Amino acid sequence: MKFLLIEDNRELAQAISTRMELDGHVIDQAESLAQADQFIGAADYDLILLDIMLPDGDGRDFLSRHRAMQKNTPVIVLTARSQVSDRVSMLDLGADDYITKPFDHAELQARCRAVVRRNSGSSTTVTRIGDVEFDPVAGHLCVAGRTLSLRNRELRLLEVLVNSPGQIFSKQKLVDRLFSSDDDVSENAIEVYIARLRKHLEGSNVSITTIRGLGYRLDHE
Repeated sequence: MKFLLIEDNRELAQAISTRMELDGHVIDQAESLAQADQFIGAADYDLILLDIMLPDGDGRDFLSRHRAMQKNTPVIVLTARSQVSDRVSMLDLGADDYITKPFDHAELQARCRAVVRRNSGSSTTVTRIGDVEFDPVAGHLCVAGRTLSLRNRELRLLEVLVNSPGQIFSKQKLVDRLFSSDDDVSENAIEVYIARLRKHLEGSNVSITTIRGLGYRLDHE
């Protein structure tokens, strides 16, 4: 999944990013509200991690604007405020969850997984399409009874496609979802990962269809 982390404490931001990347996620880091707005305008995210006290304003203003624009990307607030009234106000503004600083990174990771599952309307991380079962947290793909372990980029690409079966994704869109803004990659990388996934899906009733001039789509019989 692709996360946007809005946090001006560089040491904390780097620690969060490192842990999330080890989990296989792609992280863009913004140190200010202005940078966050630029990222939001250029890419789609599965989750936003939002600090409150930022150098150019209050994270609650960002949250209010985000919800006023009918953006439904889940938001977890990172806050040093422990007052119940502060936490209630953030939830009322549209935060999906909050975690109080200092926090354990394992708890943050667990809250991220829970919020994403809740936002997708699922109580489990396992998705079933045709005779394929996919668990992005465990990193397992089960194809017609065969369990396969995927590499990180393959895993995240399949996650994007599985979460929106029947939807066409352009190569550029997939690059945006799989890589951070700092990565220098070409669209040819997507062709390589698509080829690998197709090989993994052989023998199942699920396939990745090329829509000429538009991109790729996950289909099942």
